[in-house]
Amino acid sequence: MRKQIAAANWKMNLTISQAEKLVNDLLATAHEVKENQQVLLAVPFPYLSQVEKLLAGKNGVAVAAQNCSNKLSGAYTGEVSVEMLSSLNINYVIIGHSERREYFNESNQLLAEKINMALQNNITPVFCCGEALEIRESEKQNEFVGKQLNESLYHLTPDQLKKVVIAYEPIWAIGTGKTASSEQAQEMHAFIRSELSNKYGVETANEISILYGGSVKGANAKEIFSQPDVDGGLVGGASLNAGEFNTIINSLK
Repeated sequence: MRKQIAAANWKMNLTISQAEKLVNDLLATAHEVKENQQVLLAVPFPYLSQVEKLLAGKNGVAVAAQNCSNKLSGAYTGEVSVEMLSSLNINYVIIGHSERREYFNESNQLLAEKINMALQNNITPVFCCGEALEIRESEKQNEFVGKQLNESLYHLTPDQLKKVVIAYEPIWAIGTGKTASSEQAQEMHAFIRSELSNKYGVETANEISILYGGSVKGANAKEIFSQPDVDGGLVGGASLNAGEFNTIINSLK
């Protein structure tokens, strides 16, 4: 059975004391991470080491980075390499989040390079894809997401692809006042899995965890995660509240 994942994306939030309190509050809540489940905390770069220490010995809960460089090392002031992440025992990294694409102009080709870097250093990439409102309204979402998959992932071998987690972000449903239903989530997740199946075969496609990243909250997590092709969520604002994120963890299949 493929992993069911609750991934918290803290984005650029919290001081170190607030971060430590949130982790301790989360660890104190009554959740059980089962063998087929994984909880990730994608924290800001300065907190990676401290949060990793706080989680030491906690089964099923790991730290993730929110980004990485497409370069291994060198004169790239302000960048963070996968080699640095690996030296901190960080085993997951978010790649291609919609905010990175929009605000930092990250292309599909650049993200393919980051995917390669992560895999070469035994770090699991959480690869984000998804369409904006104008794409959805023009009913070209499948073509758009298919292109993202093709240009960033399809150079991988089946064995490499099995090490990637995919997160679908319906950008059109985040902060727009529009809402994506659980059926719409399932529809796109099924499309993504069918595309992977066409390229790599059904067996490989069925091993890939596909997360939903569209304003997941405690109130809607169980319904969304109940969909057959939804394997958990990439959670933003709701992950900054220990009780709320705990509810989301307990909603995993």
